[in-house]
Amino acid sequence: MPEALGLALGQEGLLFLIATVFIAGIIRGFSGFGTALIFVPVASRFLEPVWVLIALTVMDAFGPLPNLPRAWRDGNPNDVSVLGIATVLALPIGLALLFAVPAEVFRYMVASLAIIVPVSLLAGVRYRGAITKPVLFAGGALAGVTGGAVGLPGPPVIMLYAASTKPISSIRANTMMYLFFFDCVLLIWLAFKGQLAAVPIWLGVLFFVPAILGNILGAALFDPSREKVYRGIAYSVIVLAALTSLPIWDK
Repeated sequence: MPEALGLALGQEGLLFLIATVFIAGIIRGFSGFGTALIFVPVASRFLEPVWVLIALTVMDAFGPLPNLPRAWRDGNPNDVSVLGIATVLALPIGLALLFAVPAEVFRYMVASLAIIVPVSLLAGVRYRGAITKPVLFAGGALAGVTGGAVGLPGPPVIMLYAASTKPISSIRANTMMYLFFFDCVLLIWLAFKGQLAAVPIWLGVLFFVPAILGNILGAALFDPSREKVYRGIAYSVIVLAALTSLPIWDK
């Protein structure tokens, strides 16, 4: 057994993290988002910030694969390409912030953002204008910064599409395609910079099966007519994960 795999199998909180990954997969399968918002706050209790992002990207790059063909049909790939280009340009700024802040500050930033997003959406705080290409580009750039800094690229995109008149199936598909693209870009960037440590890579591999099983189950549960129910469940789980992961609960 490779030494790094042995260390991954002995990682503190491994079973808890696996359960978290499965739940996050279900949420993403029926809502199109949620993996990072749930996993990152919880994982930051056990892993250093860069390891959290590595494990997430390795796991998340493969978990949504069964749902991508449907997302391509239901979504708008042109919109996703604009978001993606902006993200590629802004990602280095976010990663520079990631390496500059202490782990405890990272945890507070992650938890705060994970709480602010669902609370803001429930309060009706969202973009109200037309979703033009410049707006998409701005949203993608902001997502690149938040994704690099705290591993959460989804919130700016989610907030952008929250008031959209597009069908919920299309919004879900666009979000899913964008998050998959972000994971691939982040993984390539970390590899290029020599930041891919072996232990979090193995953790990401271990998380792959529960992630993909959760995505499959979530997709099977998806029903556009029950949009509000799905959003309510997703927001509740995200806030719970964020609140319970705050450093103030550490012994």
